Amino acid sequence: MASFASVGLDWCFTSFGWPCSNSKPTFSHASYAASALPIPPPYVGYGPGLVTRYLAASFFRVIGTDPSQGIIEQARSSTSKQGFPNVKLREASAEQSPFLSDGSVDMVVTGQAAHWFDYPKLFPEMKRILRPGGTLAFWGYKDPVFPDYPKATKILDEYSYGNDERSLGLHWSQPGRSILQNKLRDIKPPTSDWEDIERVEYEPRTSGPRTGEGTMFLNRTIKIGECKSYVRKWSSFHSWQEQHPEQIRREEGGPGDLADEMFDKMLIEDPEWQAEDLWEEKEVEIEWASGLLLARRK
Repeated sequence: MASFASVGLDWCFTSFGWPCSNSKPTFSHASYAASALPIPPPYVGYGPGLVTRYLAASFFRVIGTDPSQGIIEQARSSTSKQGFPNVKLREASAEQSPFLSDGSVDMVVTGQAAHWFDYPKLFPEMKRILRPGGTLAFWGYKDPVFPDYPKATKILDEYSYGNDERSLGLHWSQPGRSILQNKLRDIKPPTSDWEDIERVEYEPRTSGPRTGEGTMFLNRTIKIGECKSYVRKWSSFHSWQEQHPEQIRREEGGPGDLADEMFDKMLIEDPEWQAEDLWEEKEVEIEWASGLLLARRK
């Protein structure tokens, strides 16, 4: 494996949001900021500025960008000048960064955002701002898997990608979601400008924890109820909810929403969950399929 960027380099450029395009999801900045499970870095880059703040300890200067003013404001509220004096946050797209001079950046990192980019515009800009030998690192993760519970995993997948109105499949923004499902393999740095291209992937299996194929980056033990709340943070769920405002979750006094229905079916299928009086308090292991793309600027 090639040796990529290390601690103590000068500039790191991170992008943690969407490009300015019609594929952008419709949920709020606050919802986006809260959408991650509370997993410590470096394992998750979901949430405004999280990756930027984590990398601040490894670089003399770090800049984080997003084309959305609201996302940048969310990031600034969590990134104090006292705690992160070497971090700057700017409203800008990954495809256009005129404030950075040619060959001025040692490393470009994108966590859970690369599937939104306009690649014909992105790669020329990455080539411009990265120094020769500089590192490009894109990574993302897709759906959670219950490695100990095959039936629950199957139900989650059916609800996530079914093509009827009792599922979320029609509500994902495309082509971004498909790129994530394919673990970023559709993102292909031009070999004329990039070398040492590597992909590190993980695909969970339902034959037990850590039995999946590849290198696992992201897993967590959480309560079933927390996992249900996590599903409600998905952009596809927000889109479905906008079209079904009458379906209110049970904990808010309603008859139940799609997440309630989904997890009720899991409960019916799994005797181990049924044995728990407070089944939503039961802790389960989840793993995420993930993809990491590394490349070096020629």
